[in-house]
Amino acid sequence: MTMHDDQVDVTTDIVAALIQEQFPDWSGKPIHLLPSTGTVNAVVRIGNDLSARFPLRLSDPAETLAALEREARASAELAQVSPFPVPEPIAVGRPGAGYPMPWSIQTWLPGTVAFDADPSGSDAFAGDLAAFISALRAADTRGRLFSGENRGGVLTRHDEWMAKCFEESEGLLDVPRLRRLWSHFRELPRTDADVMCHGDLIPGNVLVTGDRLGGVLDTGGFGPADPALDLVSAWHLLQSGPRDVLRRALACDDLEWERGKAWAFEQAMGVVWYYVETNPTMSAMGRRTLERILDSMTVVPAGS
Repeated sequence: MTMHDDQVDVTTDIVAALIQEQFPDWSGKPIHLLPSTGTVNAVVRIGNDLSARFPLRLSDPAETLAALEREARASAELAQVSPFPVPEPIAVGRPGAGYPMPWSIQTWLPGTVAFDADPSGSDAFAGDLAAFISALRAADTRGRLFSGENRGGVLTRHDEWMAKCFEESEGLLDVPRLRRLWSHFRELPRTDADVMCHGDLIPGNVLVTGDRLGGVLDTGGFGPADPALDLVSAWHLLQSGPRDVLRRALACDDLEWERGKAWAFEQAMGVVWYYVETNPTMSAMGRRTLERILDSMTVVPAGS
């Protein structure tokens, strides 16, 4: 089932043809289109050590190429500071064989995504996650600031999106209660300078080995943002006990912790309704995150 109205089909035949045309040294390697909860790219495994990512939503090829090149630079930069395995960029492919956009190739990482191997009750995993976030925060921003795209800047700039989410969530969620919560979150002040962040620490982007962090995927969004942004992982990935382990390890004060909760809330509100039919795993993640946030609030603010 397609997730987006403008979604582009990706098949193993298309991938095989692209590899034969553009990277003939890899032709003949087994190609597996992976079942994925991802919402941005189709992921294809090439042999034992490579993976290819194909943007799912139709966009201008030149803009897509520029975005993939930015992501490759960001991924390479993150790989230099990460204490855990991450994919490393290998090449960027051209449109062809019926696929209309550029695409990218990275190294393949072994492991099981956290959707399939739930690490939420593991204190050790929480400690690993804190070590990953801390290493990223310690990286030099080199004077760069938040780009203004997606999450990680000013909470109130998401009001219009949140209004749509509340409207679309009628009948799915307790919208009046959630509106009151957003009215609290959106007023949280920002006091700390940008730090380097992964930007999307959700279960589908985290690999688990045993009960430990085995690696982190989708690293192309690495960049400067609100220090609270990567704290979305506390709500997407952890139960209350390990969540406290993460908070203590990162020495989060109350404001930073609440802003992390706010970013997780914003993300969760969007995925519940948007993927309720087309990606039930993502939709369920959003519901679970909202439940964890609500459970953490001793009093949900009154008013509207």
